[in-house]
Amino acid sequence: MTDGIRMRADARRNREQIIAAARTLFAENGPDVPMEEIARRAGCGVGTLYRRFPDRASLIHAVGLDNLERIRAAARAAVAEEPDPWQALRRVVRLSLDLRLSQRLSVAAEEAPDSFHRDPAAAASRREILALLDELVAAAQRQGSLRRDIGAGDVLAMAIMTIRPLPGFDEAHRDLLTERCLGLVLDALGTGGDEPLPGRPLGLADVFPFAAE
Repeated sequence: MTDGIRMRADARRNREQIIAAARTLFAENGPDVPMEEIARRAGCGVGTLYRRFPDRASLIHAVGLDNLERIRAAARAAVAEEPDPWQALRRVVRLSLDLRLSQRLSVAAEEAPDSFHRDPAAAASRREILALLDELVAAAQRQGSLRRDIGAGDVLAMAIMTIRPLPGFDEAHRDLLTERCLGLVLDALGTGGDEPLPGRPLGLADVFPFAAE
């Protein structure tokens, strides 16, 4: 391995370690965690962090893109590995921690000049994730496993509202509560519900404006 190749490999490894550390700390403490703490968790110096990411906005951008790609890969795996669309849908909805991190980063990125909301790679990942969700909802309804008076927008809104962290609990208890609430709500989305819902089924564009992009 030449020196140039080794240096590029080291730079790539440093970048991946910084993103992994930031992803963990953002999930635990929110996106305002000190950059010095991220560098310590990544096992590198603060100077190395700032050479890769000159400011917090660029790091949030990178972690946001990485997180969307993780969700997309997990959604693809659920569709590929689960022959039952209802079980695949349940797996996709249970990506609760990744969805929670995306929600936090979305809020933090609202004022960022290079917000990943406007990034073409982020838009492509969002479109694929939402398209998979839409397809799974339709397939589960055709199968008869999912109640027919809801749409993919209802499922997405349910997931977003359920993963909102409750104050006063540590991370482990919040995760447990999220998993339990998701399980209860997913069971309610099955065909066993007898009470009709008000209004019409919600599409993705009704609750997620980026779905229309």
